[in-house]
Amino acid sequence: MPLIRLATPSDRALWTPLFDAYAAFYQTPLTDQTRDTVWGWIHDPANPFWCALALSDDGHPLGLVQYQLMHRSLGGSMVCYLSDLFTTPEARGQGIGRALIDHVLAFARDRGLPNVRWLTAEDNRTARHLYDSYRPRTPFILYSVPTT
Repeated sequence: MPLIRLATPSDRALWTPLFDAYAAFYQTPLTDQTRDTVWGWIHDPANPFWCALALSDDGHPLGLVQYQLMHRSLGGSMVCYLSDLFTTPEARGQGIGRALIDHVLAFARDRGLPNVRWLTAEDNRTARHLYDSYRPRTPFILYSVPTT
């Protein structure tokens, strides 16, 4: 099983290709400013945003998960929002995604958070097969309206 651990400031060279590949999977162009901003969130102690990396025995990056706290007004509590999950194509089918999700679930449990939530694309069938093993999808539909 891979090593799952929080990203440290010295891990930028491991994180960047994973984050870039994640963005490419969703056909989202990244700028250096975007990378710098997200990397800053991860390492800002005042910002409740974290990144864990999955690494092989020899330190090769296999995947990442990024997660944050989110208010849930109807529950009157904070929940954990799993923002980003990515495994390299060669690591898929080896339990890396499940290990990363389990890391976030443990994070939430350890903090007494009642729930972990995430979104995925409708056509992301491989990932949805994994996600469905945790719980069936919800009936909610996401709307995203640009403001600029």
